Amino acid sequence: MIGIMIQGTSSDVGKSFVCTALCRALARKGMKVTPFKSQNMSNNSYVTKAGEEIGRAQGIQAEAASVEATVMMNPILLKPRNDHTSEVVRFGRVHETLSGRHYRQQFYELGLETIKEALSALERDFEAIVIEGAGSPVEMNLNDRELVNMKVAELADVPVILVADIDRGGIFASIAGTLQLLTAEQRKRVVGVIINKFRGDPTLFESGRIWIEENLKVPVLAVLPYVKDHRIESEDSLSRQALYPTTKQQAKGLEIAMIDLPYLSNDTDLEPFRYEQDVTIRLVGMHDPLGNPDAVIIPGTKSTIRDLDAMKDTGLSEQIKAFAEEGGTVVGICGGYQILGRSIVDKAGSDTGIAGHEVAGLDLLPVHTTFISEKWTTQSTGTFIPQKLSSLADVTGFEIHLGQTTRLDEAATPFLQVLDREDGVFAEDGRVIGTYFHHLFHNDEWRTWWLNRLRRARGLGERQAENFSLERLRAYDRAADWIEKELDVDFLLQKMRVWKENK
Repeated sequence: MIGIMIQGTSSDVGKSFVCTALCRALARKGMKVTPFKSQNMSNNSYVTKAGEEIGRAQGIQAEAASVEATVMMNPILLKPRNDHTSEVVRFGRVHETLSGRHYRQQFYELGLETIKEALSALERDFEAIVIEGAGSPVEMNLNDRELVNMKVAELADVPVILVADIDRGGIFASIAGTLQLLTAEQRKRVVGVIINKFRGDPTLFESGRIWIEENLKVPVLAVLPYVKDHRIESEDSLSRQALYPTTKQQAKGLEIAMIDLPYLSNDTDLEPFRYEQDVTIRLVGMHDPLGNPDAVIIPGTKSTIRDLDAMKDTGLSEQIKAFAEEGGTVVGICGGYQILGRSIVDKAGSDTGIAGHEVAGLDLLPVHTTFISEKWTTQSTGTFIPQKLSSLADVTGFEIHLGQTTRLDEAATPFLQVLDREDGVFAEDGRVIGTYFHHLFHNDEWRTWWLNRLRRARGLGERQAENFSLERLRAYDRAADWIEKELDVDFLLQKMRVWKENK
């Protein structure tokens, strides 16, 4: 298996996007290519067909490569629970929750074995691998026990491309500093540099290219333009904050407020709205005014009770309650569904670390949630239960949650039938909805029904459904076209083959 590793001078330089584009470009050349990230830290996750949890980026990259996502593509996933601890997911299942110090001290050797096992499994099934690093390869306080950058390049025995973001400034210092801090052996793996997010005429960087190649002795393989709306999902919170406005826009169409919870997870549930020409998503943080949007969506969270407490402390919870009571539309997904309920008890201490801790929810839905120790992860298909939704097609999605939610009012209408169980609540004639179903809005027919209802309320014309799945595939092809235009992919493949032959 030949391969390449994409590392960066810092976080959010575009590593995930470059890897996604490369996966698509190599797949279009007829290669069976796999993405790989040894250790991912993100609360945006992806559930495989086997019901196993991996980082969202590797699920997207597998889609771009036209292969089925598996846990071997991201064998270690860290899901932050607070500023000090993360849930460690190993091979798609919860391993344990550890502090950063204990993770480094206790997990390192097991982490190495995990990565080796995953690479060995991928090598049996694929002919090429595109590996994504994390952050910077020269975090000097962490490098003695790192599991995600140069150590992985060594284990996989692949060359490295360094990606730098020129849009944030300081690119020469960041490249020079990174290369200088690598060891001599690590430096030998770096076969080139990619300059990312360049605005304007790329010929204006020619003197910069010459300086890098002459002074740092590393070739500049490509100068990639700034792509404002590439529509490839990102799992980084920095990207989310750059993607969505935080102040009310002069929108001609609908405005949907997404609550920016401190421990927000799976904000990609709202990704399809970016393809709707008359919809604007506005991020509303804990200290922001809610305003008067057309709808509010409370997304998932890795710490429901902590986020609920934060909403109460800042008064945002009262704003959302008042909005709903005055006729506003509110949807809660997963943790957001739990927040909309009457009460939550952390029976196992799995959310707060305090067994038996109980809090009151927003009381917009007649449900009670109990947190247990076992996580539920599965891909699902749901059938709408409310009579007014009976003409809509079934929806597909996935579930990831620790909570078990029960209806306290038998008259409350469930939202979905999922196999032999009922999910969610459809209240106030559909103005208030709670569900555990991630990717609900990825289903075109349902999303269009829900948006058209908002459009009618605003006196706007109805619109036809956008084909999100098709647009998603087109986005992967556009990304591949984009990288093939600027980067000689055949030359890169040759570099990968020569590297493997010389070993």
